[in-house]
Amino acid sequence: MARLFGTDGVRGVAGRDLTASLALDLSIAAARVLTRDSGSGRRPRAVVGRDPRASGEFLEAAVVAGLASTGVDVVRVGVLPTPAVAFLTGELDADFGVMLSASHNPAPDNGIKFFARGGQKLEDALEEEIEGMLGVPSTPAVGDQVGRVGEADDGAERYVAHVLASVPHSLKGLKVVVDCANGASTAVAPEALRRAGAEVVTIGDRPDGYNINEGCGSTHLEVLQEAVLLHGADAGIANDGDADRCLAVDADGRVVDGDQILAILAAEAKDAGRLAEDTLVVTVMSNLGLKLAMEREGIAVVETAVGDRYVLEEMKRGGFGLGGEQSGHVILLDHATTGDGVLTGLHLLAAMAHRRQGLAELAKVMTRLPQVLINVPDVDRSRVKDSEELWSAVRAAEAELGETGRVLIRPSGTEPKVRVMVEAPGQEQATAVAERLAAVVRSALG
Repeated sequence: MARLFGTDGVRGVAGRDLTASLALDLSIAAARVLTRDSGSGRRPRAVVGRDPRASGEFLEAAVVAGLASTGVDVVRVGVLPTPAVAFLTGELDADFGVMLSASHNPAPDNGIKFFARGGQKLEDALEEEIEGMLGVPSTPAVGDQVGRVGEADDGAERYVAHVLASVPHSLKGLKVVVDCANGASTAVAPEALRRAGAEVVTIGDRPDGYNINEGCGSTHLEVLQEAVLLHGADAGIANDGDADRCLAVDADGRVVDGDQILAILAAEAKDAGRLAEDTLVVTVMSNLGLKLAMEREGIAVVETAVGDRYVLEEMKRGGFGLGGEQSGHVILLDHATTGDGVLTGLHLLAAMAHRRQGLAELAKVMTRLPQVLINVPDVDRSRVKDSEELWSAVRAAEAELGETGRVLIRPSGTEPKVRVMVEAPGQEQATAVAERLAAVVRSALG
């Protein structure tokens, strides 16, 4: 049977793949696994939050019912970003947290993500235990053992105060457009930016349950680019639906991606003596230009597999404080247990304010090499490792590119595809090498 948990919780089309009954069963199974060490001093407690998707309403009801039926007290925190739910799980001394969101996916999708005590992401072993508990008979709580359900009306204020306490410099004098993706950051991102001192213009701030990520947010940056130019803003900040990502736009409407944001934050933290071990953690998909820039800055780079959970694992293992992905998942481990788009935006703008430079100037810390990604479908990805024809072609391409380019061949973890990524000094060369290697993948693995 296929694993139920993906790289970021359980996701699917709400009502079809992710049903109320599955949400109920998952919450009961999670409660059994995640409350084993809660002790006998008090009843176990869970924090439950969601993004504004309409389906989150019935899924939240199912999750709350399942938790309370097992004897877990539930604290509902309402519509808040994923990192806010992680933070409140620790802040409210809960045994675990539950977030209902499908992040940057379209509105029909939804997902369930669990956090362990302290707002930490679950390890694979715990997710496997939860899956193993699905359908296993259990004794329901009765009488005064039944969990109670309450609200934390101050959850948004607690989270905003938390992220603001981490910002090292006032944003006074900066005009910012923030795109909330009609999602979970609508109430908190503009508030945090204003209280940090910025003049704020807000877009993507009219969630109706169905328009999350629709033509807005970090997956549709053209809307933010237009707004920045229209309002003459110094910068634009874009979150995704659950606000665990942040991408940016400079005053001229140019996109500043996750790699560039990481480079800016790493250089700023190193100069301030705040970059743990003078090290940045990224994935193998990060642009080679980032690695070259960090070498110039005297910052070590550690690479992981694709996925913010792997970045986080390596950060914890090595005692590192900053890491992330090109997609805008940025983890500031001194202040958050997961990627946090609101927090990232505040720190990026604080770097602008501190250095008194525009975002375009700060982004010059790295030069992005042209990067071409080709997904080759309908091939046998299991044969990638052992194909001498493919790896002979890869070696030839690497010799052609030398130290100023890079090749990455990666089987998809979820689809019958092989991803071919090539970076080179010029766009034409990157495209030519990528297309040549994609042709080899088709012939060797088709």
